[in-house]
Amino acid sequence: MRSISSSEILGIWERGLAQSQINRGLALLALACPEASSEELAKLPIGKRDGIILTLHEQIFGPKLVCLTACPSCSERLEMTLNVEDIQTKPSDHDAELKIGIDDIEVKFRLPNSLDLIAIEDNQDMSRVRQILIERCIIEVCQNGGKMPVDQLPVKIIEAIEEKMAEADPQANVPLDLTCPACGNKWRTAFDIVSFFWNEINAWAQRVLQEVHVLASAYGWSEEEILGMSSWRRQVYLDLVSQ
Repeated sequence: MRSISSSEILGIWERGLAQSQINRGLALLALACPEASSEELAKLPIGKRDGIILTLHEQIFGPKLVCLTACPSCSERLEMTLNVEDIQTKPSDHDAELKIGIDDIEVKFRLPNSLDLIAIEDNQDMSRVRQILIERCIIEVCQNGGKMPVDQLPVKIIEAIEEKMAEADPQANVPLDLTCPACGNKWRTAFDIVSFFWNEINAWAQRVLQEVHVLASAYGWSEEEILGMSSWRRQVYLDLVSQ
């Protein structure tokens, strides 16, 4: 993966302030894969998207992921440290289509991608979200050699499709099992690399822009000149300014 400059990260941050979380994920993908078109990136399975973004995180901020959350029972704040390798699974090779056959019904379908998430992002009805997602991902349904409407699929077929999706693309849903040290409550939550990465970029951008402000005020350097310095060199100048 190519080297990423501070100016590029700040550009992602600035544009991301007005974007949805899904589009922030696509922006991170574009940063990691500049040779790919926006259409190609939007059609990547969610697990493949997240795997690439995890690798990008490792390149920019390192392999450690320091996560903060709160216990849903007593509100105690928890901190845990993960490594990218702890949650990075083998990349999915199911970019095209999957197939299941149950009884006399055969279904061809694909894995969900960013375009599918955009289609459901404003819908608060979870049962409708599930239905839309399944309908978008199904390529073809056949029964006894003839076509079958998607909305007539039995529940057990839909559940089998969802199970096959999860099995084929485990990176799309990374569960974390947590225990509160204060009250002993145990719960499971999903790790969202896009939200996590964005929060880190946001905190980094605020800190770097503050450094730019201090050094520009002290030395008259441009933002471009300051961002072109290594973080170690910037810190030396910041220490000199504070003396």
